[in-house]
Amino acid sequence: MRDLLLAPLPLTFEALFVFLLVASLVGRALARRRPEDATIRNANDRIRSWWAISVILAITFAFGTTATILLFALVSFWCLREFLSLTPTRLADHYALAAAFYLFLPLQFALLLWPWPGVFVIAIPVYGFLALPALSLVFGETDDFLQRVAKIQWALMLTVYALSHAPALLLLRFDDYPAGPFGLLAFLLLVTQGSDVAQYLAGKRFGRTPLAPRISPNKTREGLLYGGGAATVLGGALHGLTPFGFWGALAMAAVLVAAGALGGLVLSAVKRSLGAKDWGTMIEGHGGMLDRMDSLAFSAPLLFHLANYFWAV
Repeated sequence: MRDLLLAPLPLTFEALFVFLLVASLVGRALARRRPEDATIRNANDRIRSWWAISVILAITFAFGTTATILLFALVSFWCLREFLSLTPTRLADHYALAAAFYLFLPLQFALLLWPWPGVFVIAIPVYGFLALPALSLVFGETDDFLQRVAKIQWALMLTVYALSHAPALLLLRFDDYPAGPFGLLAFLLLVTQGSDVAQYLAGKRFGRTPLAPRISPNKTREGLLYGGGAATVLGGALHGLTPFGFWGALAMAAVLVAAGALGGLVLSAVKRSLGAKDWGTMIEGHGGMLDRMDSLAFSAPLLFHLANYFWAV
């Protein structure tokens, strides 16, 4: 697959780096004034992590399509590892786990490197769904069989199939679209992750009413309203990265915000059921990789299929 060059994205990353620089300076000043404030410390940890994430994304985008797909394959591998590390499994699940990591995960991203869209959309939901329980039968253990198989299937669907729809945006083609496919991927990442950050900050500043107190006590309705609203406006401002136009980008950003919020709540419910606060400790101030990818897992498939159905040629 021929690597794609992108036009408006250098300016997008320049704006992002300027924003992070300002945020870093403000965060450092606030930390000096209120060194005991845990919220400020956490915000500064997140800013430092976003510097690393943004630099990695900028370098990867500069190297083109293949590097971007491989980066998301690595992210999926790490998220799958985090999910299954917290989810109890047995020796009888060995072959199913091996197939998830070393067969279906590389196959899913290979179908993007050597594009085969028709198989990409069914490989895991059809063949993975059928193969994993069959592999779990090898040892003949039937105790908690349904629960064991469902955990592995769900982990593969969420961390590999759903997340693979983000780099799958690179396969879409649109008429009269100067930003190119990388623009749509940047739009997805900026709106979805921007919504997470904005909801966190708005919740800390204005939050009063818990959104789902039994699932995620720190999330508030005010955070979702104000932070999600800010991310929706950001999506409209970034319409130049999309083929949607201003109003279309605004509407699509609202869809991504809603989907991302649901993803965060669903994965929080899974963590609570497992007795865990975070999926891991990989990213300072963020928890594990899956703690950052939960909203993307829900929003990426929606953007891919809506853009493909309504705008792609």
